[in-house]
This record gives sequence, C-alpha cells and structure tokens, in this order.
Amino acid sequence: MGTRNDATTPAPDPEVLRAAVEASGEAIMITSAELDEPGPRIEYVNPAFTRMTGYEAHEVLGRTPRLLQGPGTERTVLDRMRSALAAGEAFQAEAVNYRKDGTSYVVEWLITPVRETDGRITRWVSAQRDVTERHAYEERQALMVRELHHRVKNTLATVQAVLNATVRSSLSIPEFTRALSGRIASLARTHALITEDLAQAASFDGLLRAELEPYDERRRLTLEGPKVVLPSELAVPVGMALHELTTNALRHGSLVDPNGRLHVTWWVEDDTAGRALRWDWAEHPTREGFGHRLLNKVLAAQTGADVDVAFESDGLRVSIRMPLPGSAA
Repeated sequence: MGTRNDATTPAPDPEVLRAAVEASGEAIMITSAELDEPGPRIEYVNPAFTRMTGYEAHEVLGRTPRLLQGPGTERTVLDRMRSALAAGEAFQAEAVNYRKDGTSYVVEWLITPVRETDGRITRWVSAQRDVTERHAYEERQALMVRELHHRVKNTLATVQAVLNATVRSSLSIPEFTRALSGRIASLARTHALITEDLAQAASFDGLLRAELEPYDERRRLTLEGPKVVLPSELAVPVGMALHELTTNALRHGSLVDPNGRLHVTWWVEDDTAGRALRWDWAEHPTREGFGHRLLNKVLAAQTGADVDVAFESDGLRVSIRMPLPGSAA
C-alpha cells in the first residue's frame, strides 16, 4: 500500500515574496483601495518602478498614482479604468505616463484587486511595463507598410508605362524582350538602392552611377553635382529615365563610339516656380532618332518634370527640370 502525504504546502514566507517582487523586472505598485481623490495612495513600489519612472520610493509613498499622468494621458483610458475598478474588476490597458524628469513613456499595466475573505477590496496591485520601444517599433513597421504600399503602386504605374512604350517602340519579339528585360533590371537596381536606405530613398548620383559606371572603362564620363536625395516616388521614375538615356547612349551615342564623351551635371534650384532638381545630359557624338517617348511618359506623367530633348551640332542634349518636395535635398 502506498503512503498518503497529509501535509499541506506551507504558505510562502512573506520575506521570500518580498524578495521576489524586489527582484522583478516588472514595475510593481501597491495602493490603497479608495478610488476617489486624494486616493488611492501609494503604499509600495519596487526598484523596477524607480528605474522606469525616476522616482525613488520615498518620493511617491503616500501620494496618488495620478502624479504620473500628464497632458498626453488619454482621459478615455482613465475613465475605462475607473469604471472597471469601481466594479471590482481587474483592468489591463496602455497609457502615456510621465517620468520625474518630465519625459513621457508608454506604460502597459495590469491592475488587480486584493480582497479579504469577505470579498472586500483592501488594495490594488499594479504590474507595469514600459512599452515605449515596442510602440516605436510598431509605428515604424506601420510606416514602412504604408511606404511599401505607396511604392508598389508607383512602381506598377511605371511598369505599365514601360510595357506600353516598349510594345510601341519594338519592331520584333527579340527586340521587345531585350528592351523590356533591361528596363525591368533597371527598376530592380533602383529598388535595391531604395531598400538599402532606412529612409526608403535614393540619391540622384547613386541612381546615375548605377546605370553608367559599368561603361566608364575609358574615363569618358563626367558626372558633376551635389548630393540630392530622392524619395521613392521620384527615385523610381528618375532611375527609369536614366536607364533610357544610358541605353540610347549605348546604341546610338557616346557610349558606343570609342571617342564618345558624356557629361552629366545637376543642381537644385529654388525660385518663384518652386524647388526643383535640374539636370543636363550632354553627349557627343550621337545619331538623331532617339525616341524619347518613355522619357516623357515616365518623367512628365509621374513627376511633373519638364523634358527638353535637342539634337545640336555637337551631339544630344537633354535638359530636365523636376519639381522636388521640400525634404528631398
């Protein structure tokens, strides 16, 4: 026969419980039961509370938790908390609180009642956690999702323009395949530059060099201009326009001629017409016949740019003025 253990588990030593609460990474606050001002009154806080708020225990004991509230604390959350506690229920929520130095943080709390054997509530225990970093991360994620949605929408519009222009300008299936593949590869390069940047942007010179540097083996390129950062909605069509100009130079212009020269200059101007990126693409020699349908289709339609293409005695000159948002440079 087995033996029966009638011994009951002893209640934890209060000192052991206190040591556990003191060592906890969660901020713990114990208050009196009354809800009306000036209560509830703080009876205990652990070291994690001090680390989170900057208040030492002696600075808050006897005071109300309302001292942590401020202008950013949502009244609706406090009203819901009051209703739940008045009904004797536990309450969990998030709110903006303020540290001793006045800085704000987002706190997540779980408030539970401590009851006597007759059910009467004698205290409230609040376990609190600073979730400011989590909120910031979630906001960044939401911003990135919105940016991605916007960028995909713009990219699809660019792909549609690219496809339509390629169909119109291609004389054969092989030519169509070659042109479309090159344009899609250019889009991929632009998106790689944007994705690598935390701000989801790309510099004009970065886009330019991504297209041209593979063909500068004879040092025949001159690229001059300041750093100008373009948000994704501008970077995508600009990258495509630079690809078209590069492709034309490889087929008809300076990059196919051993003695060819290509000079690209850019600058930002700010006048009564607004802030704009200007760039000049000048190359020689070149053969007339450059079809700039896609250049106009992408830049003019998607960025509001003015595009001027001129065949001069010494070659091709393309001058572009593209409006910039206030934060682009």
